[in-house]
Amino acid sequence: MGLQSLFHRHPTFEHGIYPVEHKELTADKPIRRLSFAPELVIPLAQHKGAPAVPLVKVGQEVVRGEPIARAEGFVSVPMHAPATGIISAIERVPTAEGPKAPAIRLKVYEAASQQVLYDFERDLEVMTPDSIISAVQDAGLVGLGGAAFPSHVKMRPPEGRTIHTVIVNGCECEPYLTCDHRIMLEQTDALFRGIRLAMKATGAQRAIIGVEDNKLDAVAHLRKYLAGEAARDPSAASVITAQAVETKYPQGAEKMLISSLLGKEVPMGGLPADLGVAVYNVGTLAQMGDLLPKGRGLIERVVTVSGPAVEHPGNFMVPIGTPVRFLLEQVGLADDVGEVILGGPMMGMAVASLDVPVTKAVSGVVALRQEDPDLHQRKVYPCIKCGECLKACPISLNPSMLGELAQARQYPRMAEEFNLDQCFECGCCAYVCPSNIPLTQYFRIAKSINRDLANG
Repeated sequence: MGLQSLFHRHPTFEHGIYPVEHKELTADKPIRRLSFAPELVIPLAQHKGAPAVPLVKVGQEVVRGEPIARAEGFVSVPMHAPATGIISAIERVPTAEGPKAPAIRLKVYEAASQQVLYDFERDLEVMTPDSIISAVQDAGLVGLGGAAFPSHVKMRPPEGRTIHTVIVNGCECEPYLTCDHRIMLEQTDALFRGIRLAMKATGAQRAIIGVEDNKLDAVAHLRKYLAGEAARDPSAASVITAQAVETKYPQGAEKMLISSLLGKEVPMGGLPADLGVAVYNVGTLAQMGDLLPKGRGLIERVVTVSGPAVEHPGNFMVPIGTPVRFLLEQVGLADDVGEVILGGPMMGMAVASLDVPVTKAVSGVVALRQEDPDLHQRKVYPCIKCGECLKACPISLNPSMLGELAQARQYPRMAEEFNLDQCFECGCCAYVCPSNIPLTQYFRIAKSINRDLANG
């Protein structure tokens, strides 16, 4: 056990790791806008669930904020035009995941003011839980921490479950990323409006904002805001609280944050709702608080652009559909860039092409130089049974045994006997492995093969 875990001052979970943070590159950089790309590419499947269905045709003019694709069922969300322009194509395009997928191409009108021209005001005071849930879906809101699960679905817990606590995830435990940090500091009114909407929709009696203790300025800022509210309305005191938690990866995983804040474990194979909890990212709730009163859809998000290969790192409000290449050109990219990752370096995805778009799930773009040691192919050695991966795994799996079974191609056994499906691919095991075994990649392959086997 390391000294940090022996002497931590704030609550935490068992196991986990302490990667180098690299947040100093952008933590003090306010959110700002860049120019619009000439063309935006809006994939129809930017979320978990059924892809959206186009509402527009090629050659149709649209205004910023206008719905351009409808939700296909309850576990789905619509898409909205991120800019005023003309639909130039509806076709399959490359994605960060690899396979091509359907998308709407939007040619942006350069002379347009790019004001949001499609909205309508709502009176939040008269909205019922059902109307809030419908409005959240209509806004196209998904988890902006990276999971991209439709936000409205979490507001309807499974039958027999009730939500008593909303946990607001402000941990942002991935190295380099600071967009949530800036949102807590700069979009505080919208954040608290979103928290209250989530509480009203779910019926929760309280909300806890969990923030890693490398962002104590955000904790102090949130507490000062809450103190001001309590002074104006004493009945609001203690309904919403801000709690610092230990800076440790993956503190931002919802099961880990629930453990840290409530001291409870989500059952194996269960959901936070089994404990009466709903977890939302701070970026999601800030957008909820901003969009719902105006009757608008999600058309942009805050993205951290950082890494050794970025000349002017920062936090930027980026229209959904902006090509990664355009975004990196705006901030300056070193000639010796070796790899570009969407998300953080622990759970993010390296892209083969910079022409893929920023989607609702992209919280960061991290560019590494070719000389970065993490990019060098390291020799893989046999497992030495050191047990470091068992100490690191936050959900107490046996990565060593799972790795051996993966090498033996015993994929079904990995799931049936060793709970492979509970792994959320945080990368802790591979990070600490002295033999450089790419355990996380093994597990992803095994899951994919098991899905294929299950589908015949």
